[in-house]
Amino acid sequence: MTKQSRQQRSLRFSGRIFTFVSTLLLSVSLMAADPAYYSHKSKGAIKGADVVAYYSLQPGQPAVKGRDEFTYEWQNTVWKFSSEENRQAFIANPERYAPQYGGYCAFAVGHNFTTDIRPDSWTIIDDKLYLNHNGISQRKFHKDLAKSIDRADGNWPNVR
Repeated sequence: MTKQSRQQRSLRFSGRIFTFVSTLLLSVSLMAADPAYYSHKSKGAIKGADVVAYYSLQPGQPAVKGRDEFTYEWQNTVWKFSSEENRQAFIANPERYAPQYGGYCAFAVGHNFTTDIRPDSWTIIDDKLYLNHNGISQRKFHKDLAKSIDRADGNWPNVR
């Protein structure tokens, strides 16, 4: 093998290594940048509301804010809770408490797009938490609830 062909092989190999490492780093950064659940930059999942607390509220009551001392990281997202008891309940079964459609507006997902939510625009249906952008989208979501849920289920998770 000539000196030139060894150099060419070495350059091709170096190029493949560079491509592999670049792809790997890009994949890792994309995963870290795209949490599975809607997350506010400073407040955490669903703008810092305690997802467990929703299950003890009456319809129409405001969301309960979580506290910085009761947090838990799940699905690349920081979740806040109003008490250690609620934090432990979530840790034991996060799928039970996590909101539908990644915590994005249920009405929007049903119309094939995503938008953020207001923690006070919520409802629990069949033991599942649905969040909406505001009172208007929540009323529209409730107008034909079965159809709204079917459409959103059909769009999720590809709507992102």
